[in-house]
Amino acid sequence: MTRALREIPVPVLDAAQLAPLIGPARMRRFEAAAAAAREMLAGRVVFNVNSTPHGGGVAEMLPTLLGYVRGAGIDARWLVIDGDPAFFAITKRLHHGLYGAPGDGGPLGREERRRYDAVQRRSAAELAALVRPGDVVIVHDPQPAGLVAAAKRAGAAAVWRCHVGADVANAWTERAWAFLAPALADADAYVVSRRAFAPPWADPARVHVIPPSIDPFAVKNAPLPPRAVADVLAYVGLLQGPVRRRHVPFARRDGSPGRIARRVDVVQTGPPAPPDAPLVVQVSRWDRMKDMAGVMEGFAAHVDRALGAHLLLLGPAVTGVADDPEAAAVLRDCLDRWRQLPHAARTRIHLACTPMRDPDEQATIVNAVQRHAAVVVQKSLAEGFGLTVVEAMWKARPVVASAVGGIRDQIVDGEHGLLLDDPTDLAAFGAAVERLLRDRDAARRLGAAARRRAADAFLADRHLGRYAQLLDAVAQDA
Repeated sequence: MTRALREIPVPVLDAAQLAPLIGPARMRRFEAAAAAAREMLAGRVVFNVNSTPHGGGVAEMLPTLLGYVRGAGIDARWLVIDGDPAFFAITKRLHHGLYGAPGDGGPLGREERRRYDAVQRRSAAELAALVRPGDVVIVHDPQPAGLVAAAKRAGAAAVWRCHVGADVANAWTERAWAFLAPALADADAYVVSRRAFAPPWADPARVHVIPPSIDPFAVKNAPLPPRAVADVLAYVGLLQGPVRRRHVPFARRDGSPGRIARRVDVVQTGPPAPPDAPLVVQVSRWDRMKDMAGVMEGFAAHVDRALGAHLLLLGPAVTGVADDPEAAAVLRDCLDRWRQLPHAARTRIHLACTPMRDPDEQATIVNAVQRHAAVVVQKSLAEGFGLTVVEAMWKARPVVASAVGGIRDQIVDGEHGLLLDDPTDLAAFGAAVERLLRDRDAARRLGAAARRRAADAFLADRHLGRYAQLLDAVAQDA
């Protein structure tokens, strides 16, 4: 029988490696916060629960954040719930609803409640065997939300961390919140990326705003020299060029050697992009809110072909993200719409899926793609935060992104990138991309400013410092 909860191994990371990036003053503040949290949490466990170990921002952030917490001497553990396709169809509906969108338009009625609660009960029984009074349980997003009550019954402090949300409420957000409210009413705290994302019924005193962060030492963000970038992209089939090696080596997060041995699954007419062609890139899950098809159609219709640019839409293999049942349908829709484009447009638009069997291999491919990009775009229709934006900023890439959700907290328009007031305005999107392709000096200036912004605001010490304050508040009451 499949376990309802799986524990995912977490590395132990030394935050001292951040010191050269953040400077001595920030390092001292982080060390003081870590020492206070270590004393407060002595003998307790901090559990984090989400719905997948691979794919998406939460699964990428947790190993780093919990690794630094463990490195600070705090017992932090990562649990993943299990569910069937019907359960994940319901939670995807909730996910879209919190974004203010209908998703598949399906119901959230009595039958959906029954299925949702059945999975929560199985997970709750296993959580109860792990949690002790005084522990802290941080539950991420709608999928395991029912475990808030289970944690409270076990005598733990319970925190719900929501990574998605809408700036403006509508009928879809209200429906999703109504479904989730019974599970979340007793949470000791609610953590959101933006104040507007908080549950409408939540006590403001229990709402904490904590923007996400990136790990500059993660495989996805680690330095890659230009030769390595070219080797990776030629090997996996995303760039024209000689394949000089049978296997392309890379360094894993722990310093051990890895190698790229798999190609990406690419749909294209003709060869990959030439190495000297400007490459416009969007890296996203195959999610309707990311609007990959809109990026493709805006590029085809509104970016001057004479510039010689190519577009790459890159997402994970649709079988590699267990909690996203819509991914295959979104990818099929993109492919159908790609086939309807004129042949001349199709020759410069490439759709690709990265292999997911080895997360570090996949991260190296994404790293190389982002570093090679002339422009990185994130034309989301809604966004909780958008880690791919700050990843590109860290790599000093010029960004064109929608002015939605947490993206607005990352980029000041014209200073760190270009923002689209209306993500559905394809002509404006094309004009913004063209502007950066034509004016490479301006693109470099934006990229340099973006790198400084990412280093100042979105590295792990900022993120963990806010979490230390949260844990201090909830642990005292547990």
